[in-house]
Amino acid sequence: MDNTRSRLNEILHELAEIDYVHPEDIPNIDLYMDQVLTFLDQELGTVREATEDKAMTKTMINNYTKNQILPPPEKKKYSRDHMLNLVFIYYLKNFLSMKDIKSILDPINERYFGGGEEGLGFYDIYNSMVGYEKNVAKDVTKDIIRKYNISRDAFMDQDEESRKVLQEFTFVCELAFDVFVKKMMIEQFIAARCDDSEEQNSSEEKPKQ
Repeated sequence: MDNTRSRLNEILHELAEIDYVHPEDIPNIDLYMDQVLTFLDQELGTVREATEDKAMTKTMINNYTKNQILPPPEKKKYSRDHMLNLVFIYYLKNFLSMKDIKSILDPINERYFGGGEEGLGFYDIYNSMVGYEKNVAKDVTKDIIRKYNISRDAFMDQDEESRKVLQEFTFVCELAFDVFVKKMMIEQFIAARCDDSEEQNSSEEKPKQ
């Protein structure tokens, strides 16, 4: 698996270079669509997929607004809270449906978009979260190396060519299963929360005896 190891080292190096959008870099002035797109392209450069020409497009952002995932702009201008919404959407859209993303962001937007409760705003929430990224990246790196070592020890009784194919397949499956489980956990959490909300609404609508 020499080629796999070499490629893994390259990926881990790229992972170490991944950076989040720093709160202080987000403009605290309203932006027009073209300015929004330019900002997202620049700030999400280290996490964009190689197949992506742009982080987001005008059509995508308009669709998020149309489907009530993103609050509508004011006079065609997007605030700092809009920008933070779009950053969250960018990360989540890679593995969640638009319906699930809306379910995640709706309660946050209802309480904190454009102001917030008890002095806590959207920006404050993001600013509190971003400190975890580096630690998460380190944990992910350790887990990837562990999975690689597991796959490297598999199928040792096979000939060299077969062993290489099977070990690479095992490594990919280990990573894929990890993504599958975490995605399933998020979806089940969202579904359970929706069930709780519907049950509460149903209880509130029942006429008092």
